Amino acid sequence: MKTFATNPRAETSRPRPCVLCGGAEPTPLWECGAFRFSRCRSCGLIQQNPQPEAEAVLARYDESYLAYEAERQFEYRDLELLALADLDFWKRAERPAPRKAGTDTPPAAPRVLDVGCATGALLTSFRDRGWACLGVEACAPAAAYGRARFGLDLRASTLEAAALEAASFDAIHASHLIEHLNEPGAFLDEARRLLVPGGLLVLTTPNADGLLARLFRASWRSAIYDHLYLFSRGTLVALLESRGFVVERLVTWGGWAKGLRPAFLKRPLDRAAKPLGFGDVMAILARRAE
Repeated sequence: MKTFATNPRAETSRPRPCVLCGGAEPTPLWECGAFRFSRCRSCGLIQQNPQPEAEAVLARYDESYLAYEAERQFEYRDLELLALADLDFWKRAERPAPRKAGTDTPPAAPRVLDVGCATGALLTSFRDRGWACLGVEACAPAAAYGRARFGLDLRASTLEAAALEAASFDAIHASHLIEHLNEPGAFLDEARRLLVPGGLLVLTTPNADGLLARLFRASWRSAIYDHLYLFSRGTLVALLESRGFVVERLVTWGGWAKGLRPAFLKRPLDRAAKPLGFGDVMAILARRAE
């Protein structure tokens, strides 16, 4: 499936230290024409360096992004539901809440926040399961589309600018978002603030440890201008743990991309990607430490 990608353009950019360890001595890794990726000498995190400023990044998500997402929204929803199933999310998240002593009042519905929710299609599945839903989406046209089509509460904002109440969500979901952020550490700090103690965070992102990343390097389909970070399993787990999360489960999938030759490799490599952990995409479930 083709990833949404914008072409390099004239944007103000600057070097950034490593978000994981603070290192300021990156090693050049992949030259991609008008942009480049480097690897931190200390911890191995891959990031685009220099990076465009946040205002320039946000400006990319306009009507063209809405058109891309609206065309694929249900396909993406179904992939995200498969990832949640692989992570055993529903069983972990939907444990019956205890009733208050001396009352017959049923427990409140669990609350979920989907960050970078696009049109909100995934949230309709949460709503159907009885969850109270909120979405945050930086692309204002996409948020407006989701409000009109699905009747969801979708805010046109970044997570940090949304100014939501602390400890107000049982789960936060963010699919293919963290790799687009200039400050993924600040995003995780805000996610932790918004989760109840023991609340769950689900992230989906490309896997820089995967077979395709290792084979294709600068030509890897996720080494694009819009991806500011490319996490391996180790660097993403380390970043989560440094921000107050406990990782409970990590899965990968996608061993061989559709259209790659030789085509006969797709079926066996796709089957092997999950048990062996070399898939092109990873999903991770982490719990806010008490």
